[in-house]
Amino acid sequence: MAPLTPQLLLQRGRPKTDRLGKIQSLNLSGLELLSEHLDPNLLGRLKKLKELDLSNNLLETLPANLGLSHLRILRCTNNQLGDVTTLHQFPELEELSLEGNPFLTVSDNLKVSFLLPKLRKVNGKDTASTCSQVESLDRELTNRVTALWQKFIATVNPEEEANKVQADFMRSAVRDVRYGPESLFEFTQWRVRMIAEELVASGGAQAHEANASVEHPQAAVGSKLRARKVTKRPDDDEISLPPTKRVRASPPAQTEDSPMDAAGGQAALHLEPLHFLQCHSRNNSPKDLETQLWACAFEPAREEGHSGATSQTVATCGGEAVCVIDCQTGLVLHKYKVPGEEFFSVAWTALTVATQAGHKKRWNMLAAAGLRGMVRLLHVRAGFCCSVIRAHKKAIATLCFSPTHETHLFTASYDKRIILWDIGVPNHDYKFQASQLLTLNCSSVPLRLCPVATCPDSFLLAGCEGGCGCWDVRLDQPQKQRVCEVNFVFSGDSEVSGQRVDGLAFVNEDVVASKGSGQGTIYLWSWSQTWASRGSQSVLPVVILAQLQWSPTSLAYFSLSTCPDKNLVLCGDEEGSVWIYDVEHLLKQPPPLETTLQPPTQILKWPQPVALGQPVTKTMVNTVVANAAFTYLTALTDSNIVSIWKTC
Repeated sequence: MAPLTPQLLLQRGRPKTDRLGKIQSLNLSGLELLSEHLDPNLLGRLKKLKELDLSNNLLETLPANLGLSHLRILRCTNNQLGDVTTLHQFPELEELSLEGNPFLTVSDNLKVSFLLPKLRKVNGKDTASTCSQVESLDRELTNRVTALWQKFIATVNPEEEANKVQADFMRSAVRDVRYGPESLFEFTQWRVRMIAEELVASGGAQAHEANASVEHPQAAVGSKLRARKVTKRPDDDEISLPPTKRVRASPPAQTEDSPMDAAGGQAALHLEPLHFLQCHSRNNSPKDLETQLWACAFEPAREEGHSGATSQTVATCGGEAVCVIDCQTGLVLHKYKVPGEEFFSVAWTALTVATQAGHKKRWNMLAAAGLRGMVRLLHVRAGFCCSVIRAHKKAIATLCFSPTHETHLFTASYDKRIILWDIGVPNHDYKFQASQLLTLNCSSVPLRLCPVATCPDSFLLAGCEGGCGCWDVRLDQPQKQRVCEVNFVFSGDSEVSGQRVDGLAFVNEDVVASKGSGQGTIYLWSWSQTWASRGSQSVLPVVILAQLQWSPTSLAYFSLSTCPDKNLVLCGDEEGSVWIYDVEHLLKQPPPLETTLQPPTQILKWPQPVALGQPVTKTMVNTVVANAAFTYLTALTDSNIVSIWKTC
């Protein structure tokens, strides 16, 4: 595509005229324009331009000096924009469209609201609630940076060089000032740097105005945020930033079976409930206690190179909705709905994606699936569903990404099959072309999936309605349809051995935790020792290391989870309790190990929220997960409530 010319602008401009200076509306969509094609010298001649359409091009950024100071409406949908800060050059902008730019995030939405004081609509939606959020964040960040400045300047040596003092403060502010959800980290750090620069430039003259907005040379309009009229926006879109429905402030946690350390004293394991959320209820009704919540998973950490690390952001699924929640604040950052669907499982992966210009971007992608047998790939930070994989004809019970191949996804269905997919990476339209790699046939419905920690590319464990099995998933083998290699048994009693396994997870690289309903036991067993004794057997007794006492309930589908970095096992029960086991001391015991049931380190009683539309008479904690650092714990209940806990 040739660069823009005056003739092209006149042809696509309105009203029809022979002078660029008279054009008020210009449509440059669908021309495959690159950022360098937007010539400021040419576009700067459009002195009266009020409406510009740049949709469906290949723009990665907008030049900073286009000179369109009277622009009111700007459409940039379906491009590859990765930065919005140059939008400050349009101070009169009232309407902005940025949909279909997958590298923009929630932080960019907040930046837009901060930079453009007259903005009324973004992507067709009112900006009032976003403006209110920006105002709140900005006020708190200003307070914190100002407090840091006052503390910092009080410790400075008067003989120290001014430039060094200022540089040290800037580094300290960017490093130490933290506030708000991790998903908004980009925005908060951007504002912290601005505020710190202003304090340094003014010599701290603004330090006494802790609640004042700090202006920036690029965005002097920031102080006008409070002057806007703020109206409440209804939560009616599929992916949005709604305020969460908070049930109430949390009471102290009730603790049974006080944790004991090795010396017989109380262990330093304390959790307190932070938030109760009813964000999956039908039609946002607090009276809906019937929508089932099924699964949750923590998002991978933002930093690359930290394999297995997770953030404080958790995805939950239940009913027709998938929610992404910040555990620190309790805010529902995104909500994705599919009417008529019932989501049973969610799983995260981190993809490396290249733009058409060759720049690499890192995406955290969320897969969600359930009753309809479809996998939906959600780019939650950009706010849209990239693709739908029609994976099974029956419902999907659970999902699991490979820990070594970021595009490999296992789906387990009620059709008694496990399928390994390669979802690939998105094309220029940000769509995925998934391919089927393997089909694993099961004798009963697979409920939980777990790649073997030491060899995830070779073997997959699955807990099923009829027991626990292992499949060969090596891709260098010719067969693309495979049966179970080995069935594991946990007892010589055949009636017990063939029972459902609905909890399965690795505690460390060798030790597996598994459970089933009606047994009252969680087994810890060694993968390496069990597999070493296989020989040619198709039915293999596991080498049990320890047995953990759990609820004897006959109810099924309580999901067991682990926190490998901390040697913790977690599981809910039918009475609303969270059972926590610190198994580090058990794993260090030399053989032979004790065969007696080991009690939990701690049992947390789920506090009763009182501000619901009706009392919750009975609560089952059917799913509980912790992030990798065991800073936050999220529990899902059968009464449609998400609870978030923090270690302290």
